[in-house]
Amino acid sequence: MIKEFSIHDAPNNIRCLFYGGSGSARHVVIYCHGFAGHKGTRAAARFAEYMLPKYKDMAVLCFDWPCHGEDVRKKLCLSDCSAYLGAVVRYAKETLGAETVDCYATSFGGYLTLKYIYENGDPFRLIALRSPAVNMYEVTNSLLTDEDRAQIKKGKEALVGFDRKIAIGAAFLDELKKADITAFDYSNTADSILIMHGNKDEVVPFAAVSDFAEKNKIDFIPFPNADHRFSDPKLMTEAIQYVEAFFEG
Repeated sequence: MIKEFSIHDAPNNIRCLFYGGSGSARHVVIYCHGFAGHKGTRAAARFAEYMLPKYKDMAVLCFDWPCHGEDVRKKLCLSDCSAYLGAVVRYAKETLGAETVDCYATSFGGYLTLKYIYENGDPFRLIALRSPAVNMYEVTNSLLTDEDRAQIKKGKEALVGFDRKIAIGAAFLDELKKADITAFDYSNTADSILIMHGNKDEVVPFAAVSDFAEKNKIDFIPFPNADHRFSDPKLMTEAIQYVEAFFEG
């Protein structure tokens, strides 16, 4: 069953997509998409299509970050992102009745997940990260053109992104600079985290993520020839299989 709905968590209205059975699910995986992506990303659908036929008590819960997909917010800020993730976790546990909640996050979603657990505690049993943008400030700057930078310098916003253009201004860049998760210590939660990253990633440098994993003693799986999106179907399937094995313990 695929169901679209909203979580009303005043003042937030979070657009969600649910893959699973008609009843409550014992095991919920929250999928966190990347920057300028959306809840209906093909990567999440592929994960659900692979996992759900094998695990009947599992559900996959996706949602739009603020200003992404069908979300109605116009101004992107990190505190709203944290509020959204917290509300989705509560929904999985309290409304869906999940006994365990895992997280599978990619790119910007990986950055936001790591930021959330450092600041709020870790609500997940296990966290799998693919191509996480651990250096999100530098990554965002690399997406800006000279024209974008000129706009921001004038106090205006630049439209940046892929599936949906996101308005980025100086205030959001300042937030990212201050919330540098590469300076945080994740060694206490390292055993519950898995990172997968391609050495052909054209968006998030391989070395930045490899160094982050090594510093925090997090299990790290390099993928030769994988780009940022793992666009090779075989490599994407391999990544899903690693996540499956990790979640199985």
